[in-house]
Amino acid sequence: MLAGAGCGGVKSADLFIVYRSGSVAGARLTLLVNDGGTVRCNGGAQRALSDADLVRARAIQDDLHDPAVSRTSLRAGPRSVLRYYVRDPDGSVRFSDDSQGQPQVFQQLALFVLQTARGVCRLPL
Repeated sequence: MLAGAGCGGVKSADLFIVYRSGSVAGARLTLLVNDGGTVRCNGGAQRALSDADLVRARAIQDDLHDPAVSRTSLRAGPRSVLRYYVRDPDGSVRFSDDSQGQPQVFQQLALFVLQTARGVCRLPL
């Protein structure tokens, strides 16, 4: 979905937004991933994703379709450290790092968030 931007330009749609929280320092994160190949961390400036990371983000969004449409929400387990709330155009999901019954895409998303926060946004966690 494209939306118009000023002066006749076009703006790429957002793929998803992740709100991460948790019980350790640096856990709190807002990560907005855009289909144009950019990411915003904690409301900061746009930063470029590599082509490979953009492909990963698109694949994650595709795989999130069914869980997001059904608004999957998994309970945190007893050793939860990080919690995730993810919204995309299809819906939303909630899970924790130790939630039982996670589909593989939740683990892929958590890894993508960690690697992007560290590598692209230069955050500690």
